[in-house]
Amino acid sequence: MPLSQSKHGEDVLVKRIGGSESIKKHLETLGFTVGSTVSVISELAGSLIVNVKDSRIALNRELANRIFVSI
Repeated sequence: MPLSQSKHGEDVLVKRIGGSESIKKHLETLGFTVGSTVSVISELAGSLIVNVKDSRIALNRELANRIFVSI
């Protein structure tokens, strides 16, 4: 399922990142790598606040839909 559909506060595992190579590289630079654990903290004005590798990152819904996760 896309990261944008995960429940707030639930730890999920990144399974796949979709999109062009530049989008994949950008997300990997932010810490979204296959096998990493992330969690959605909150939603603010259509963007998701995500906890990844001890950092909080804001992602727009378009980018969040490209990160596929599992529980």
